[in-house]
Amino acid sequence: MEKIWLKSYPEGVPAEIDVNQYRSVTHLLEEAFSKYADRNAYVCMDKFLTYRELDKLSQQMGAWLQSKGLHAGARVAIMLPNVLQYPVAMAAILRAGYAVVNVNPLYTPRELQHQLVDSGAEAIIVLENFATTVEQVVAHTKVKHVIVATMGDMLGTFKGALVNLVVRKVKKMVPAYSLPQAVSFKRVLAEGARLKLEAVKQGHDDIAFLQYTGGTTGVSKGAVLLHRNIIANVLQNEAWLQFKQQSEQLVFVCALPLYHIYSLTVSAFMGTRMGGLNLLIPNPRDIPGFVKELAKYRVAVFPAVNTLYNALLNNAEFAKLDFSSYSVCNGGGMAVQQAVADRWLKLTGTPIIEGYGMSETSPVATANRVDIKEFTGTIGLPIPSTDVCILDDDGNELPLGQAGEIAIRGPQVMAGYWNRADETAKSMTADGFFKTGDVGVMDERGFTRIVDRKKDMIIVSGFNVYPNEVEGVIASHPGVLEVACIGVPDKHSGEAVKLFVVRKDPALTAEQLLDFCKHELTAYKKPKYIEFRDELPKTNVGKILRRQLRDEKAAA
Repeated sequence: MEKIWLKSYPEGVPAEIDVNQYRSVTHLLEEAFSKYADRNAYVCMDKFLTYRELDKLSQQMGAWLQSKGLHAGARVAIMLPNVLQYPVAMAAILRAGYAVVNVNPLYTPRELQHQLVDSGAEAIIVLENFATTVEQVVAHTKVKHVIVATMGDMLGTFKGALVNLVVRKVKKMVPAYSLPQAVSFKRVLAEGARLKLEAVKQGHDDIAFLQYTGGTTGVSKGAVLLHRNIIANVLQNEAWLQFKQQSEQLVFVCALPLYHIYSLTVSAFMGTRMGGLNLLIPNPRDIPGFVKELAKYRVAVFPAVNTLYNALLNNAEFAKLDFSSYSVCNGGGMAVQQAVADRWLKLTGTPIIEGYGMSETSPVATANRVDIKEFTGTIGLPIPSTDVCILDDDGNELPLGQAGEIAIRGPQVMAGYWNRADETAKSMTADGFFKTGDVGVMDERGFTRIVDRKKDMIIVSGFNVYPNEVEGVIASHPGVLEVACIGVPDKHSGEAVKLFVVRKDPALTAEQLLDFCKHELTAYKKPKYIEFRDELPKTNVGKILRRQLRDEKAAA
């Protein structure tokens, strides 16, 4: 295929990257630990963690995990927000020769059990705030080892004790739990300090992460990300962003959760590769607290989703910050709105560089040029070593200017879905393109614009919500006869979940359904709107027509 987009590349951006620079993600990490040993790698709540300390602590935890007899390639889950324990745990798992299973700490027991069972995880590292969720499901999984962290574990003796007191007693954020098999994070590090981390043989084809994403069947499935995939996307992003040599250390804002592939690759791994400092924000929804943290550092790299940029723009204190050090502001996870992009550029002087990708592409596949002066409305160009084509329903490549399914090929594309050969086969073409399910148009310069979504996925503040999962939960309510779920526009979150429900129990109320959802669905998956109907539109074979419901709402 002709790579027409290369003619639109900025000067100095290579057409290809060399993924063989690193043998594994572990190689990338250990190079940074050695090269930048005395630099600060992460900071959270004013506590700094140097690359040397990260090296030492991850060795200790990795050695402890190895001492438990886990086989090479075993899956270990991380259920942590953006706290200092996350980079330690992540590096430890990889260095010990295992694969990371990232888990949203806010998952309900139902969601957590599916992910642990499906991945076959044998160990989990969890913040005590969420240990009660683990308690409810652990007996139904293969998990043998539970490591429980506290908010104060790595903040020093006095501050750590104070933070734990506030979290547990004042804010009452730690529900009671009973996990007899649990070991504390601190104890693991202490025991691991007396052990030796055994070097493991890792290569490009070993699994680094199982990154769970929704599916058309309503069952979350694990995108298998190999060491090659992560290395490639780190180098692709670095080549695309063309960071100039600076005398001062680059500060990366890590507000998006590290269990999300976007933050993991762009903040954690790219930041580590470049010897940067990652500013960890455990709760970015606390905008006043977030702004106070931003004020302390000369921020250079700021990946975020549209909703977060918008929330900051609506905070008066944020407008008073010094933006002179801002170098790159990446927008991904959901569509960037022009009104937000224009306001951000006017206030900060730095454009939002919108890109596109997903868990299956590690995640970045396309991006706008870093030298843009205004919002483009496109998802940009394929980044180095990446091919993008537009396919018709039969998998044939369409001419420029015609709308079809966006397909992506490159070293960052996943190996497939974990234990789901059928789903993998549906999503990949014979010549190695991943079919995204999004409908787009490519112009003669190689820029692609998304025009529709082929699949029914809903994107709420950058998180994927799959209607089948939501419908499956709602349908289990005894008062529900039928249900359909669609996404509707929302000025705050991009899209919101709307339900159309046919009642079995005439007395069923929206409030009862919303209360039911609290126990079954993570917050971003919960419906914002519920509409009761006497019947739902169906095909002649009885399939509910979500698209007709969407068209009705669009026309209303």
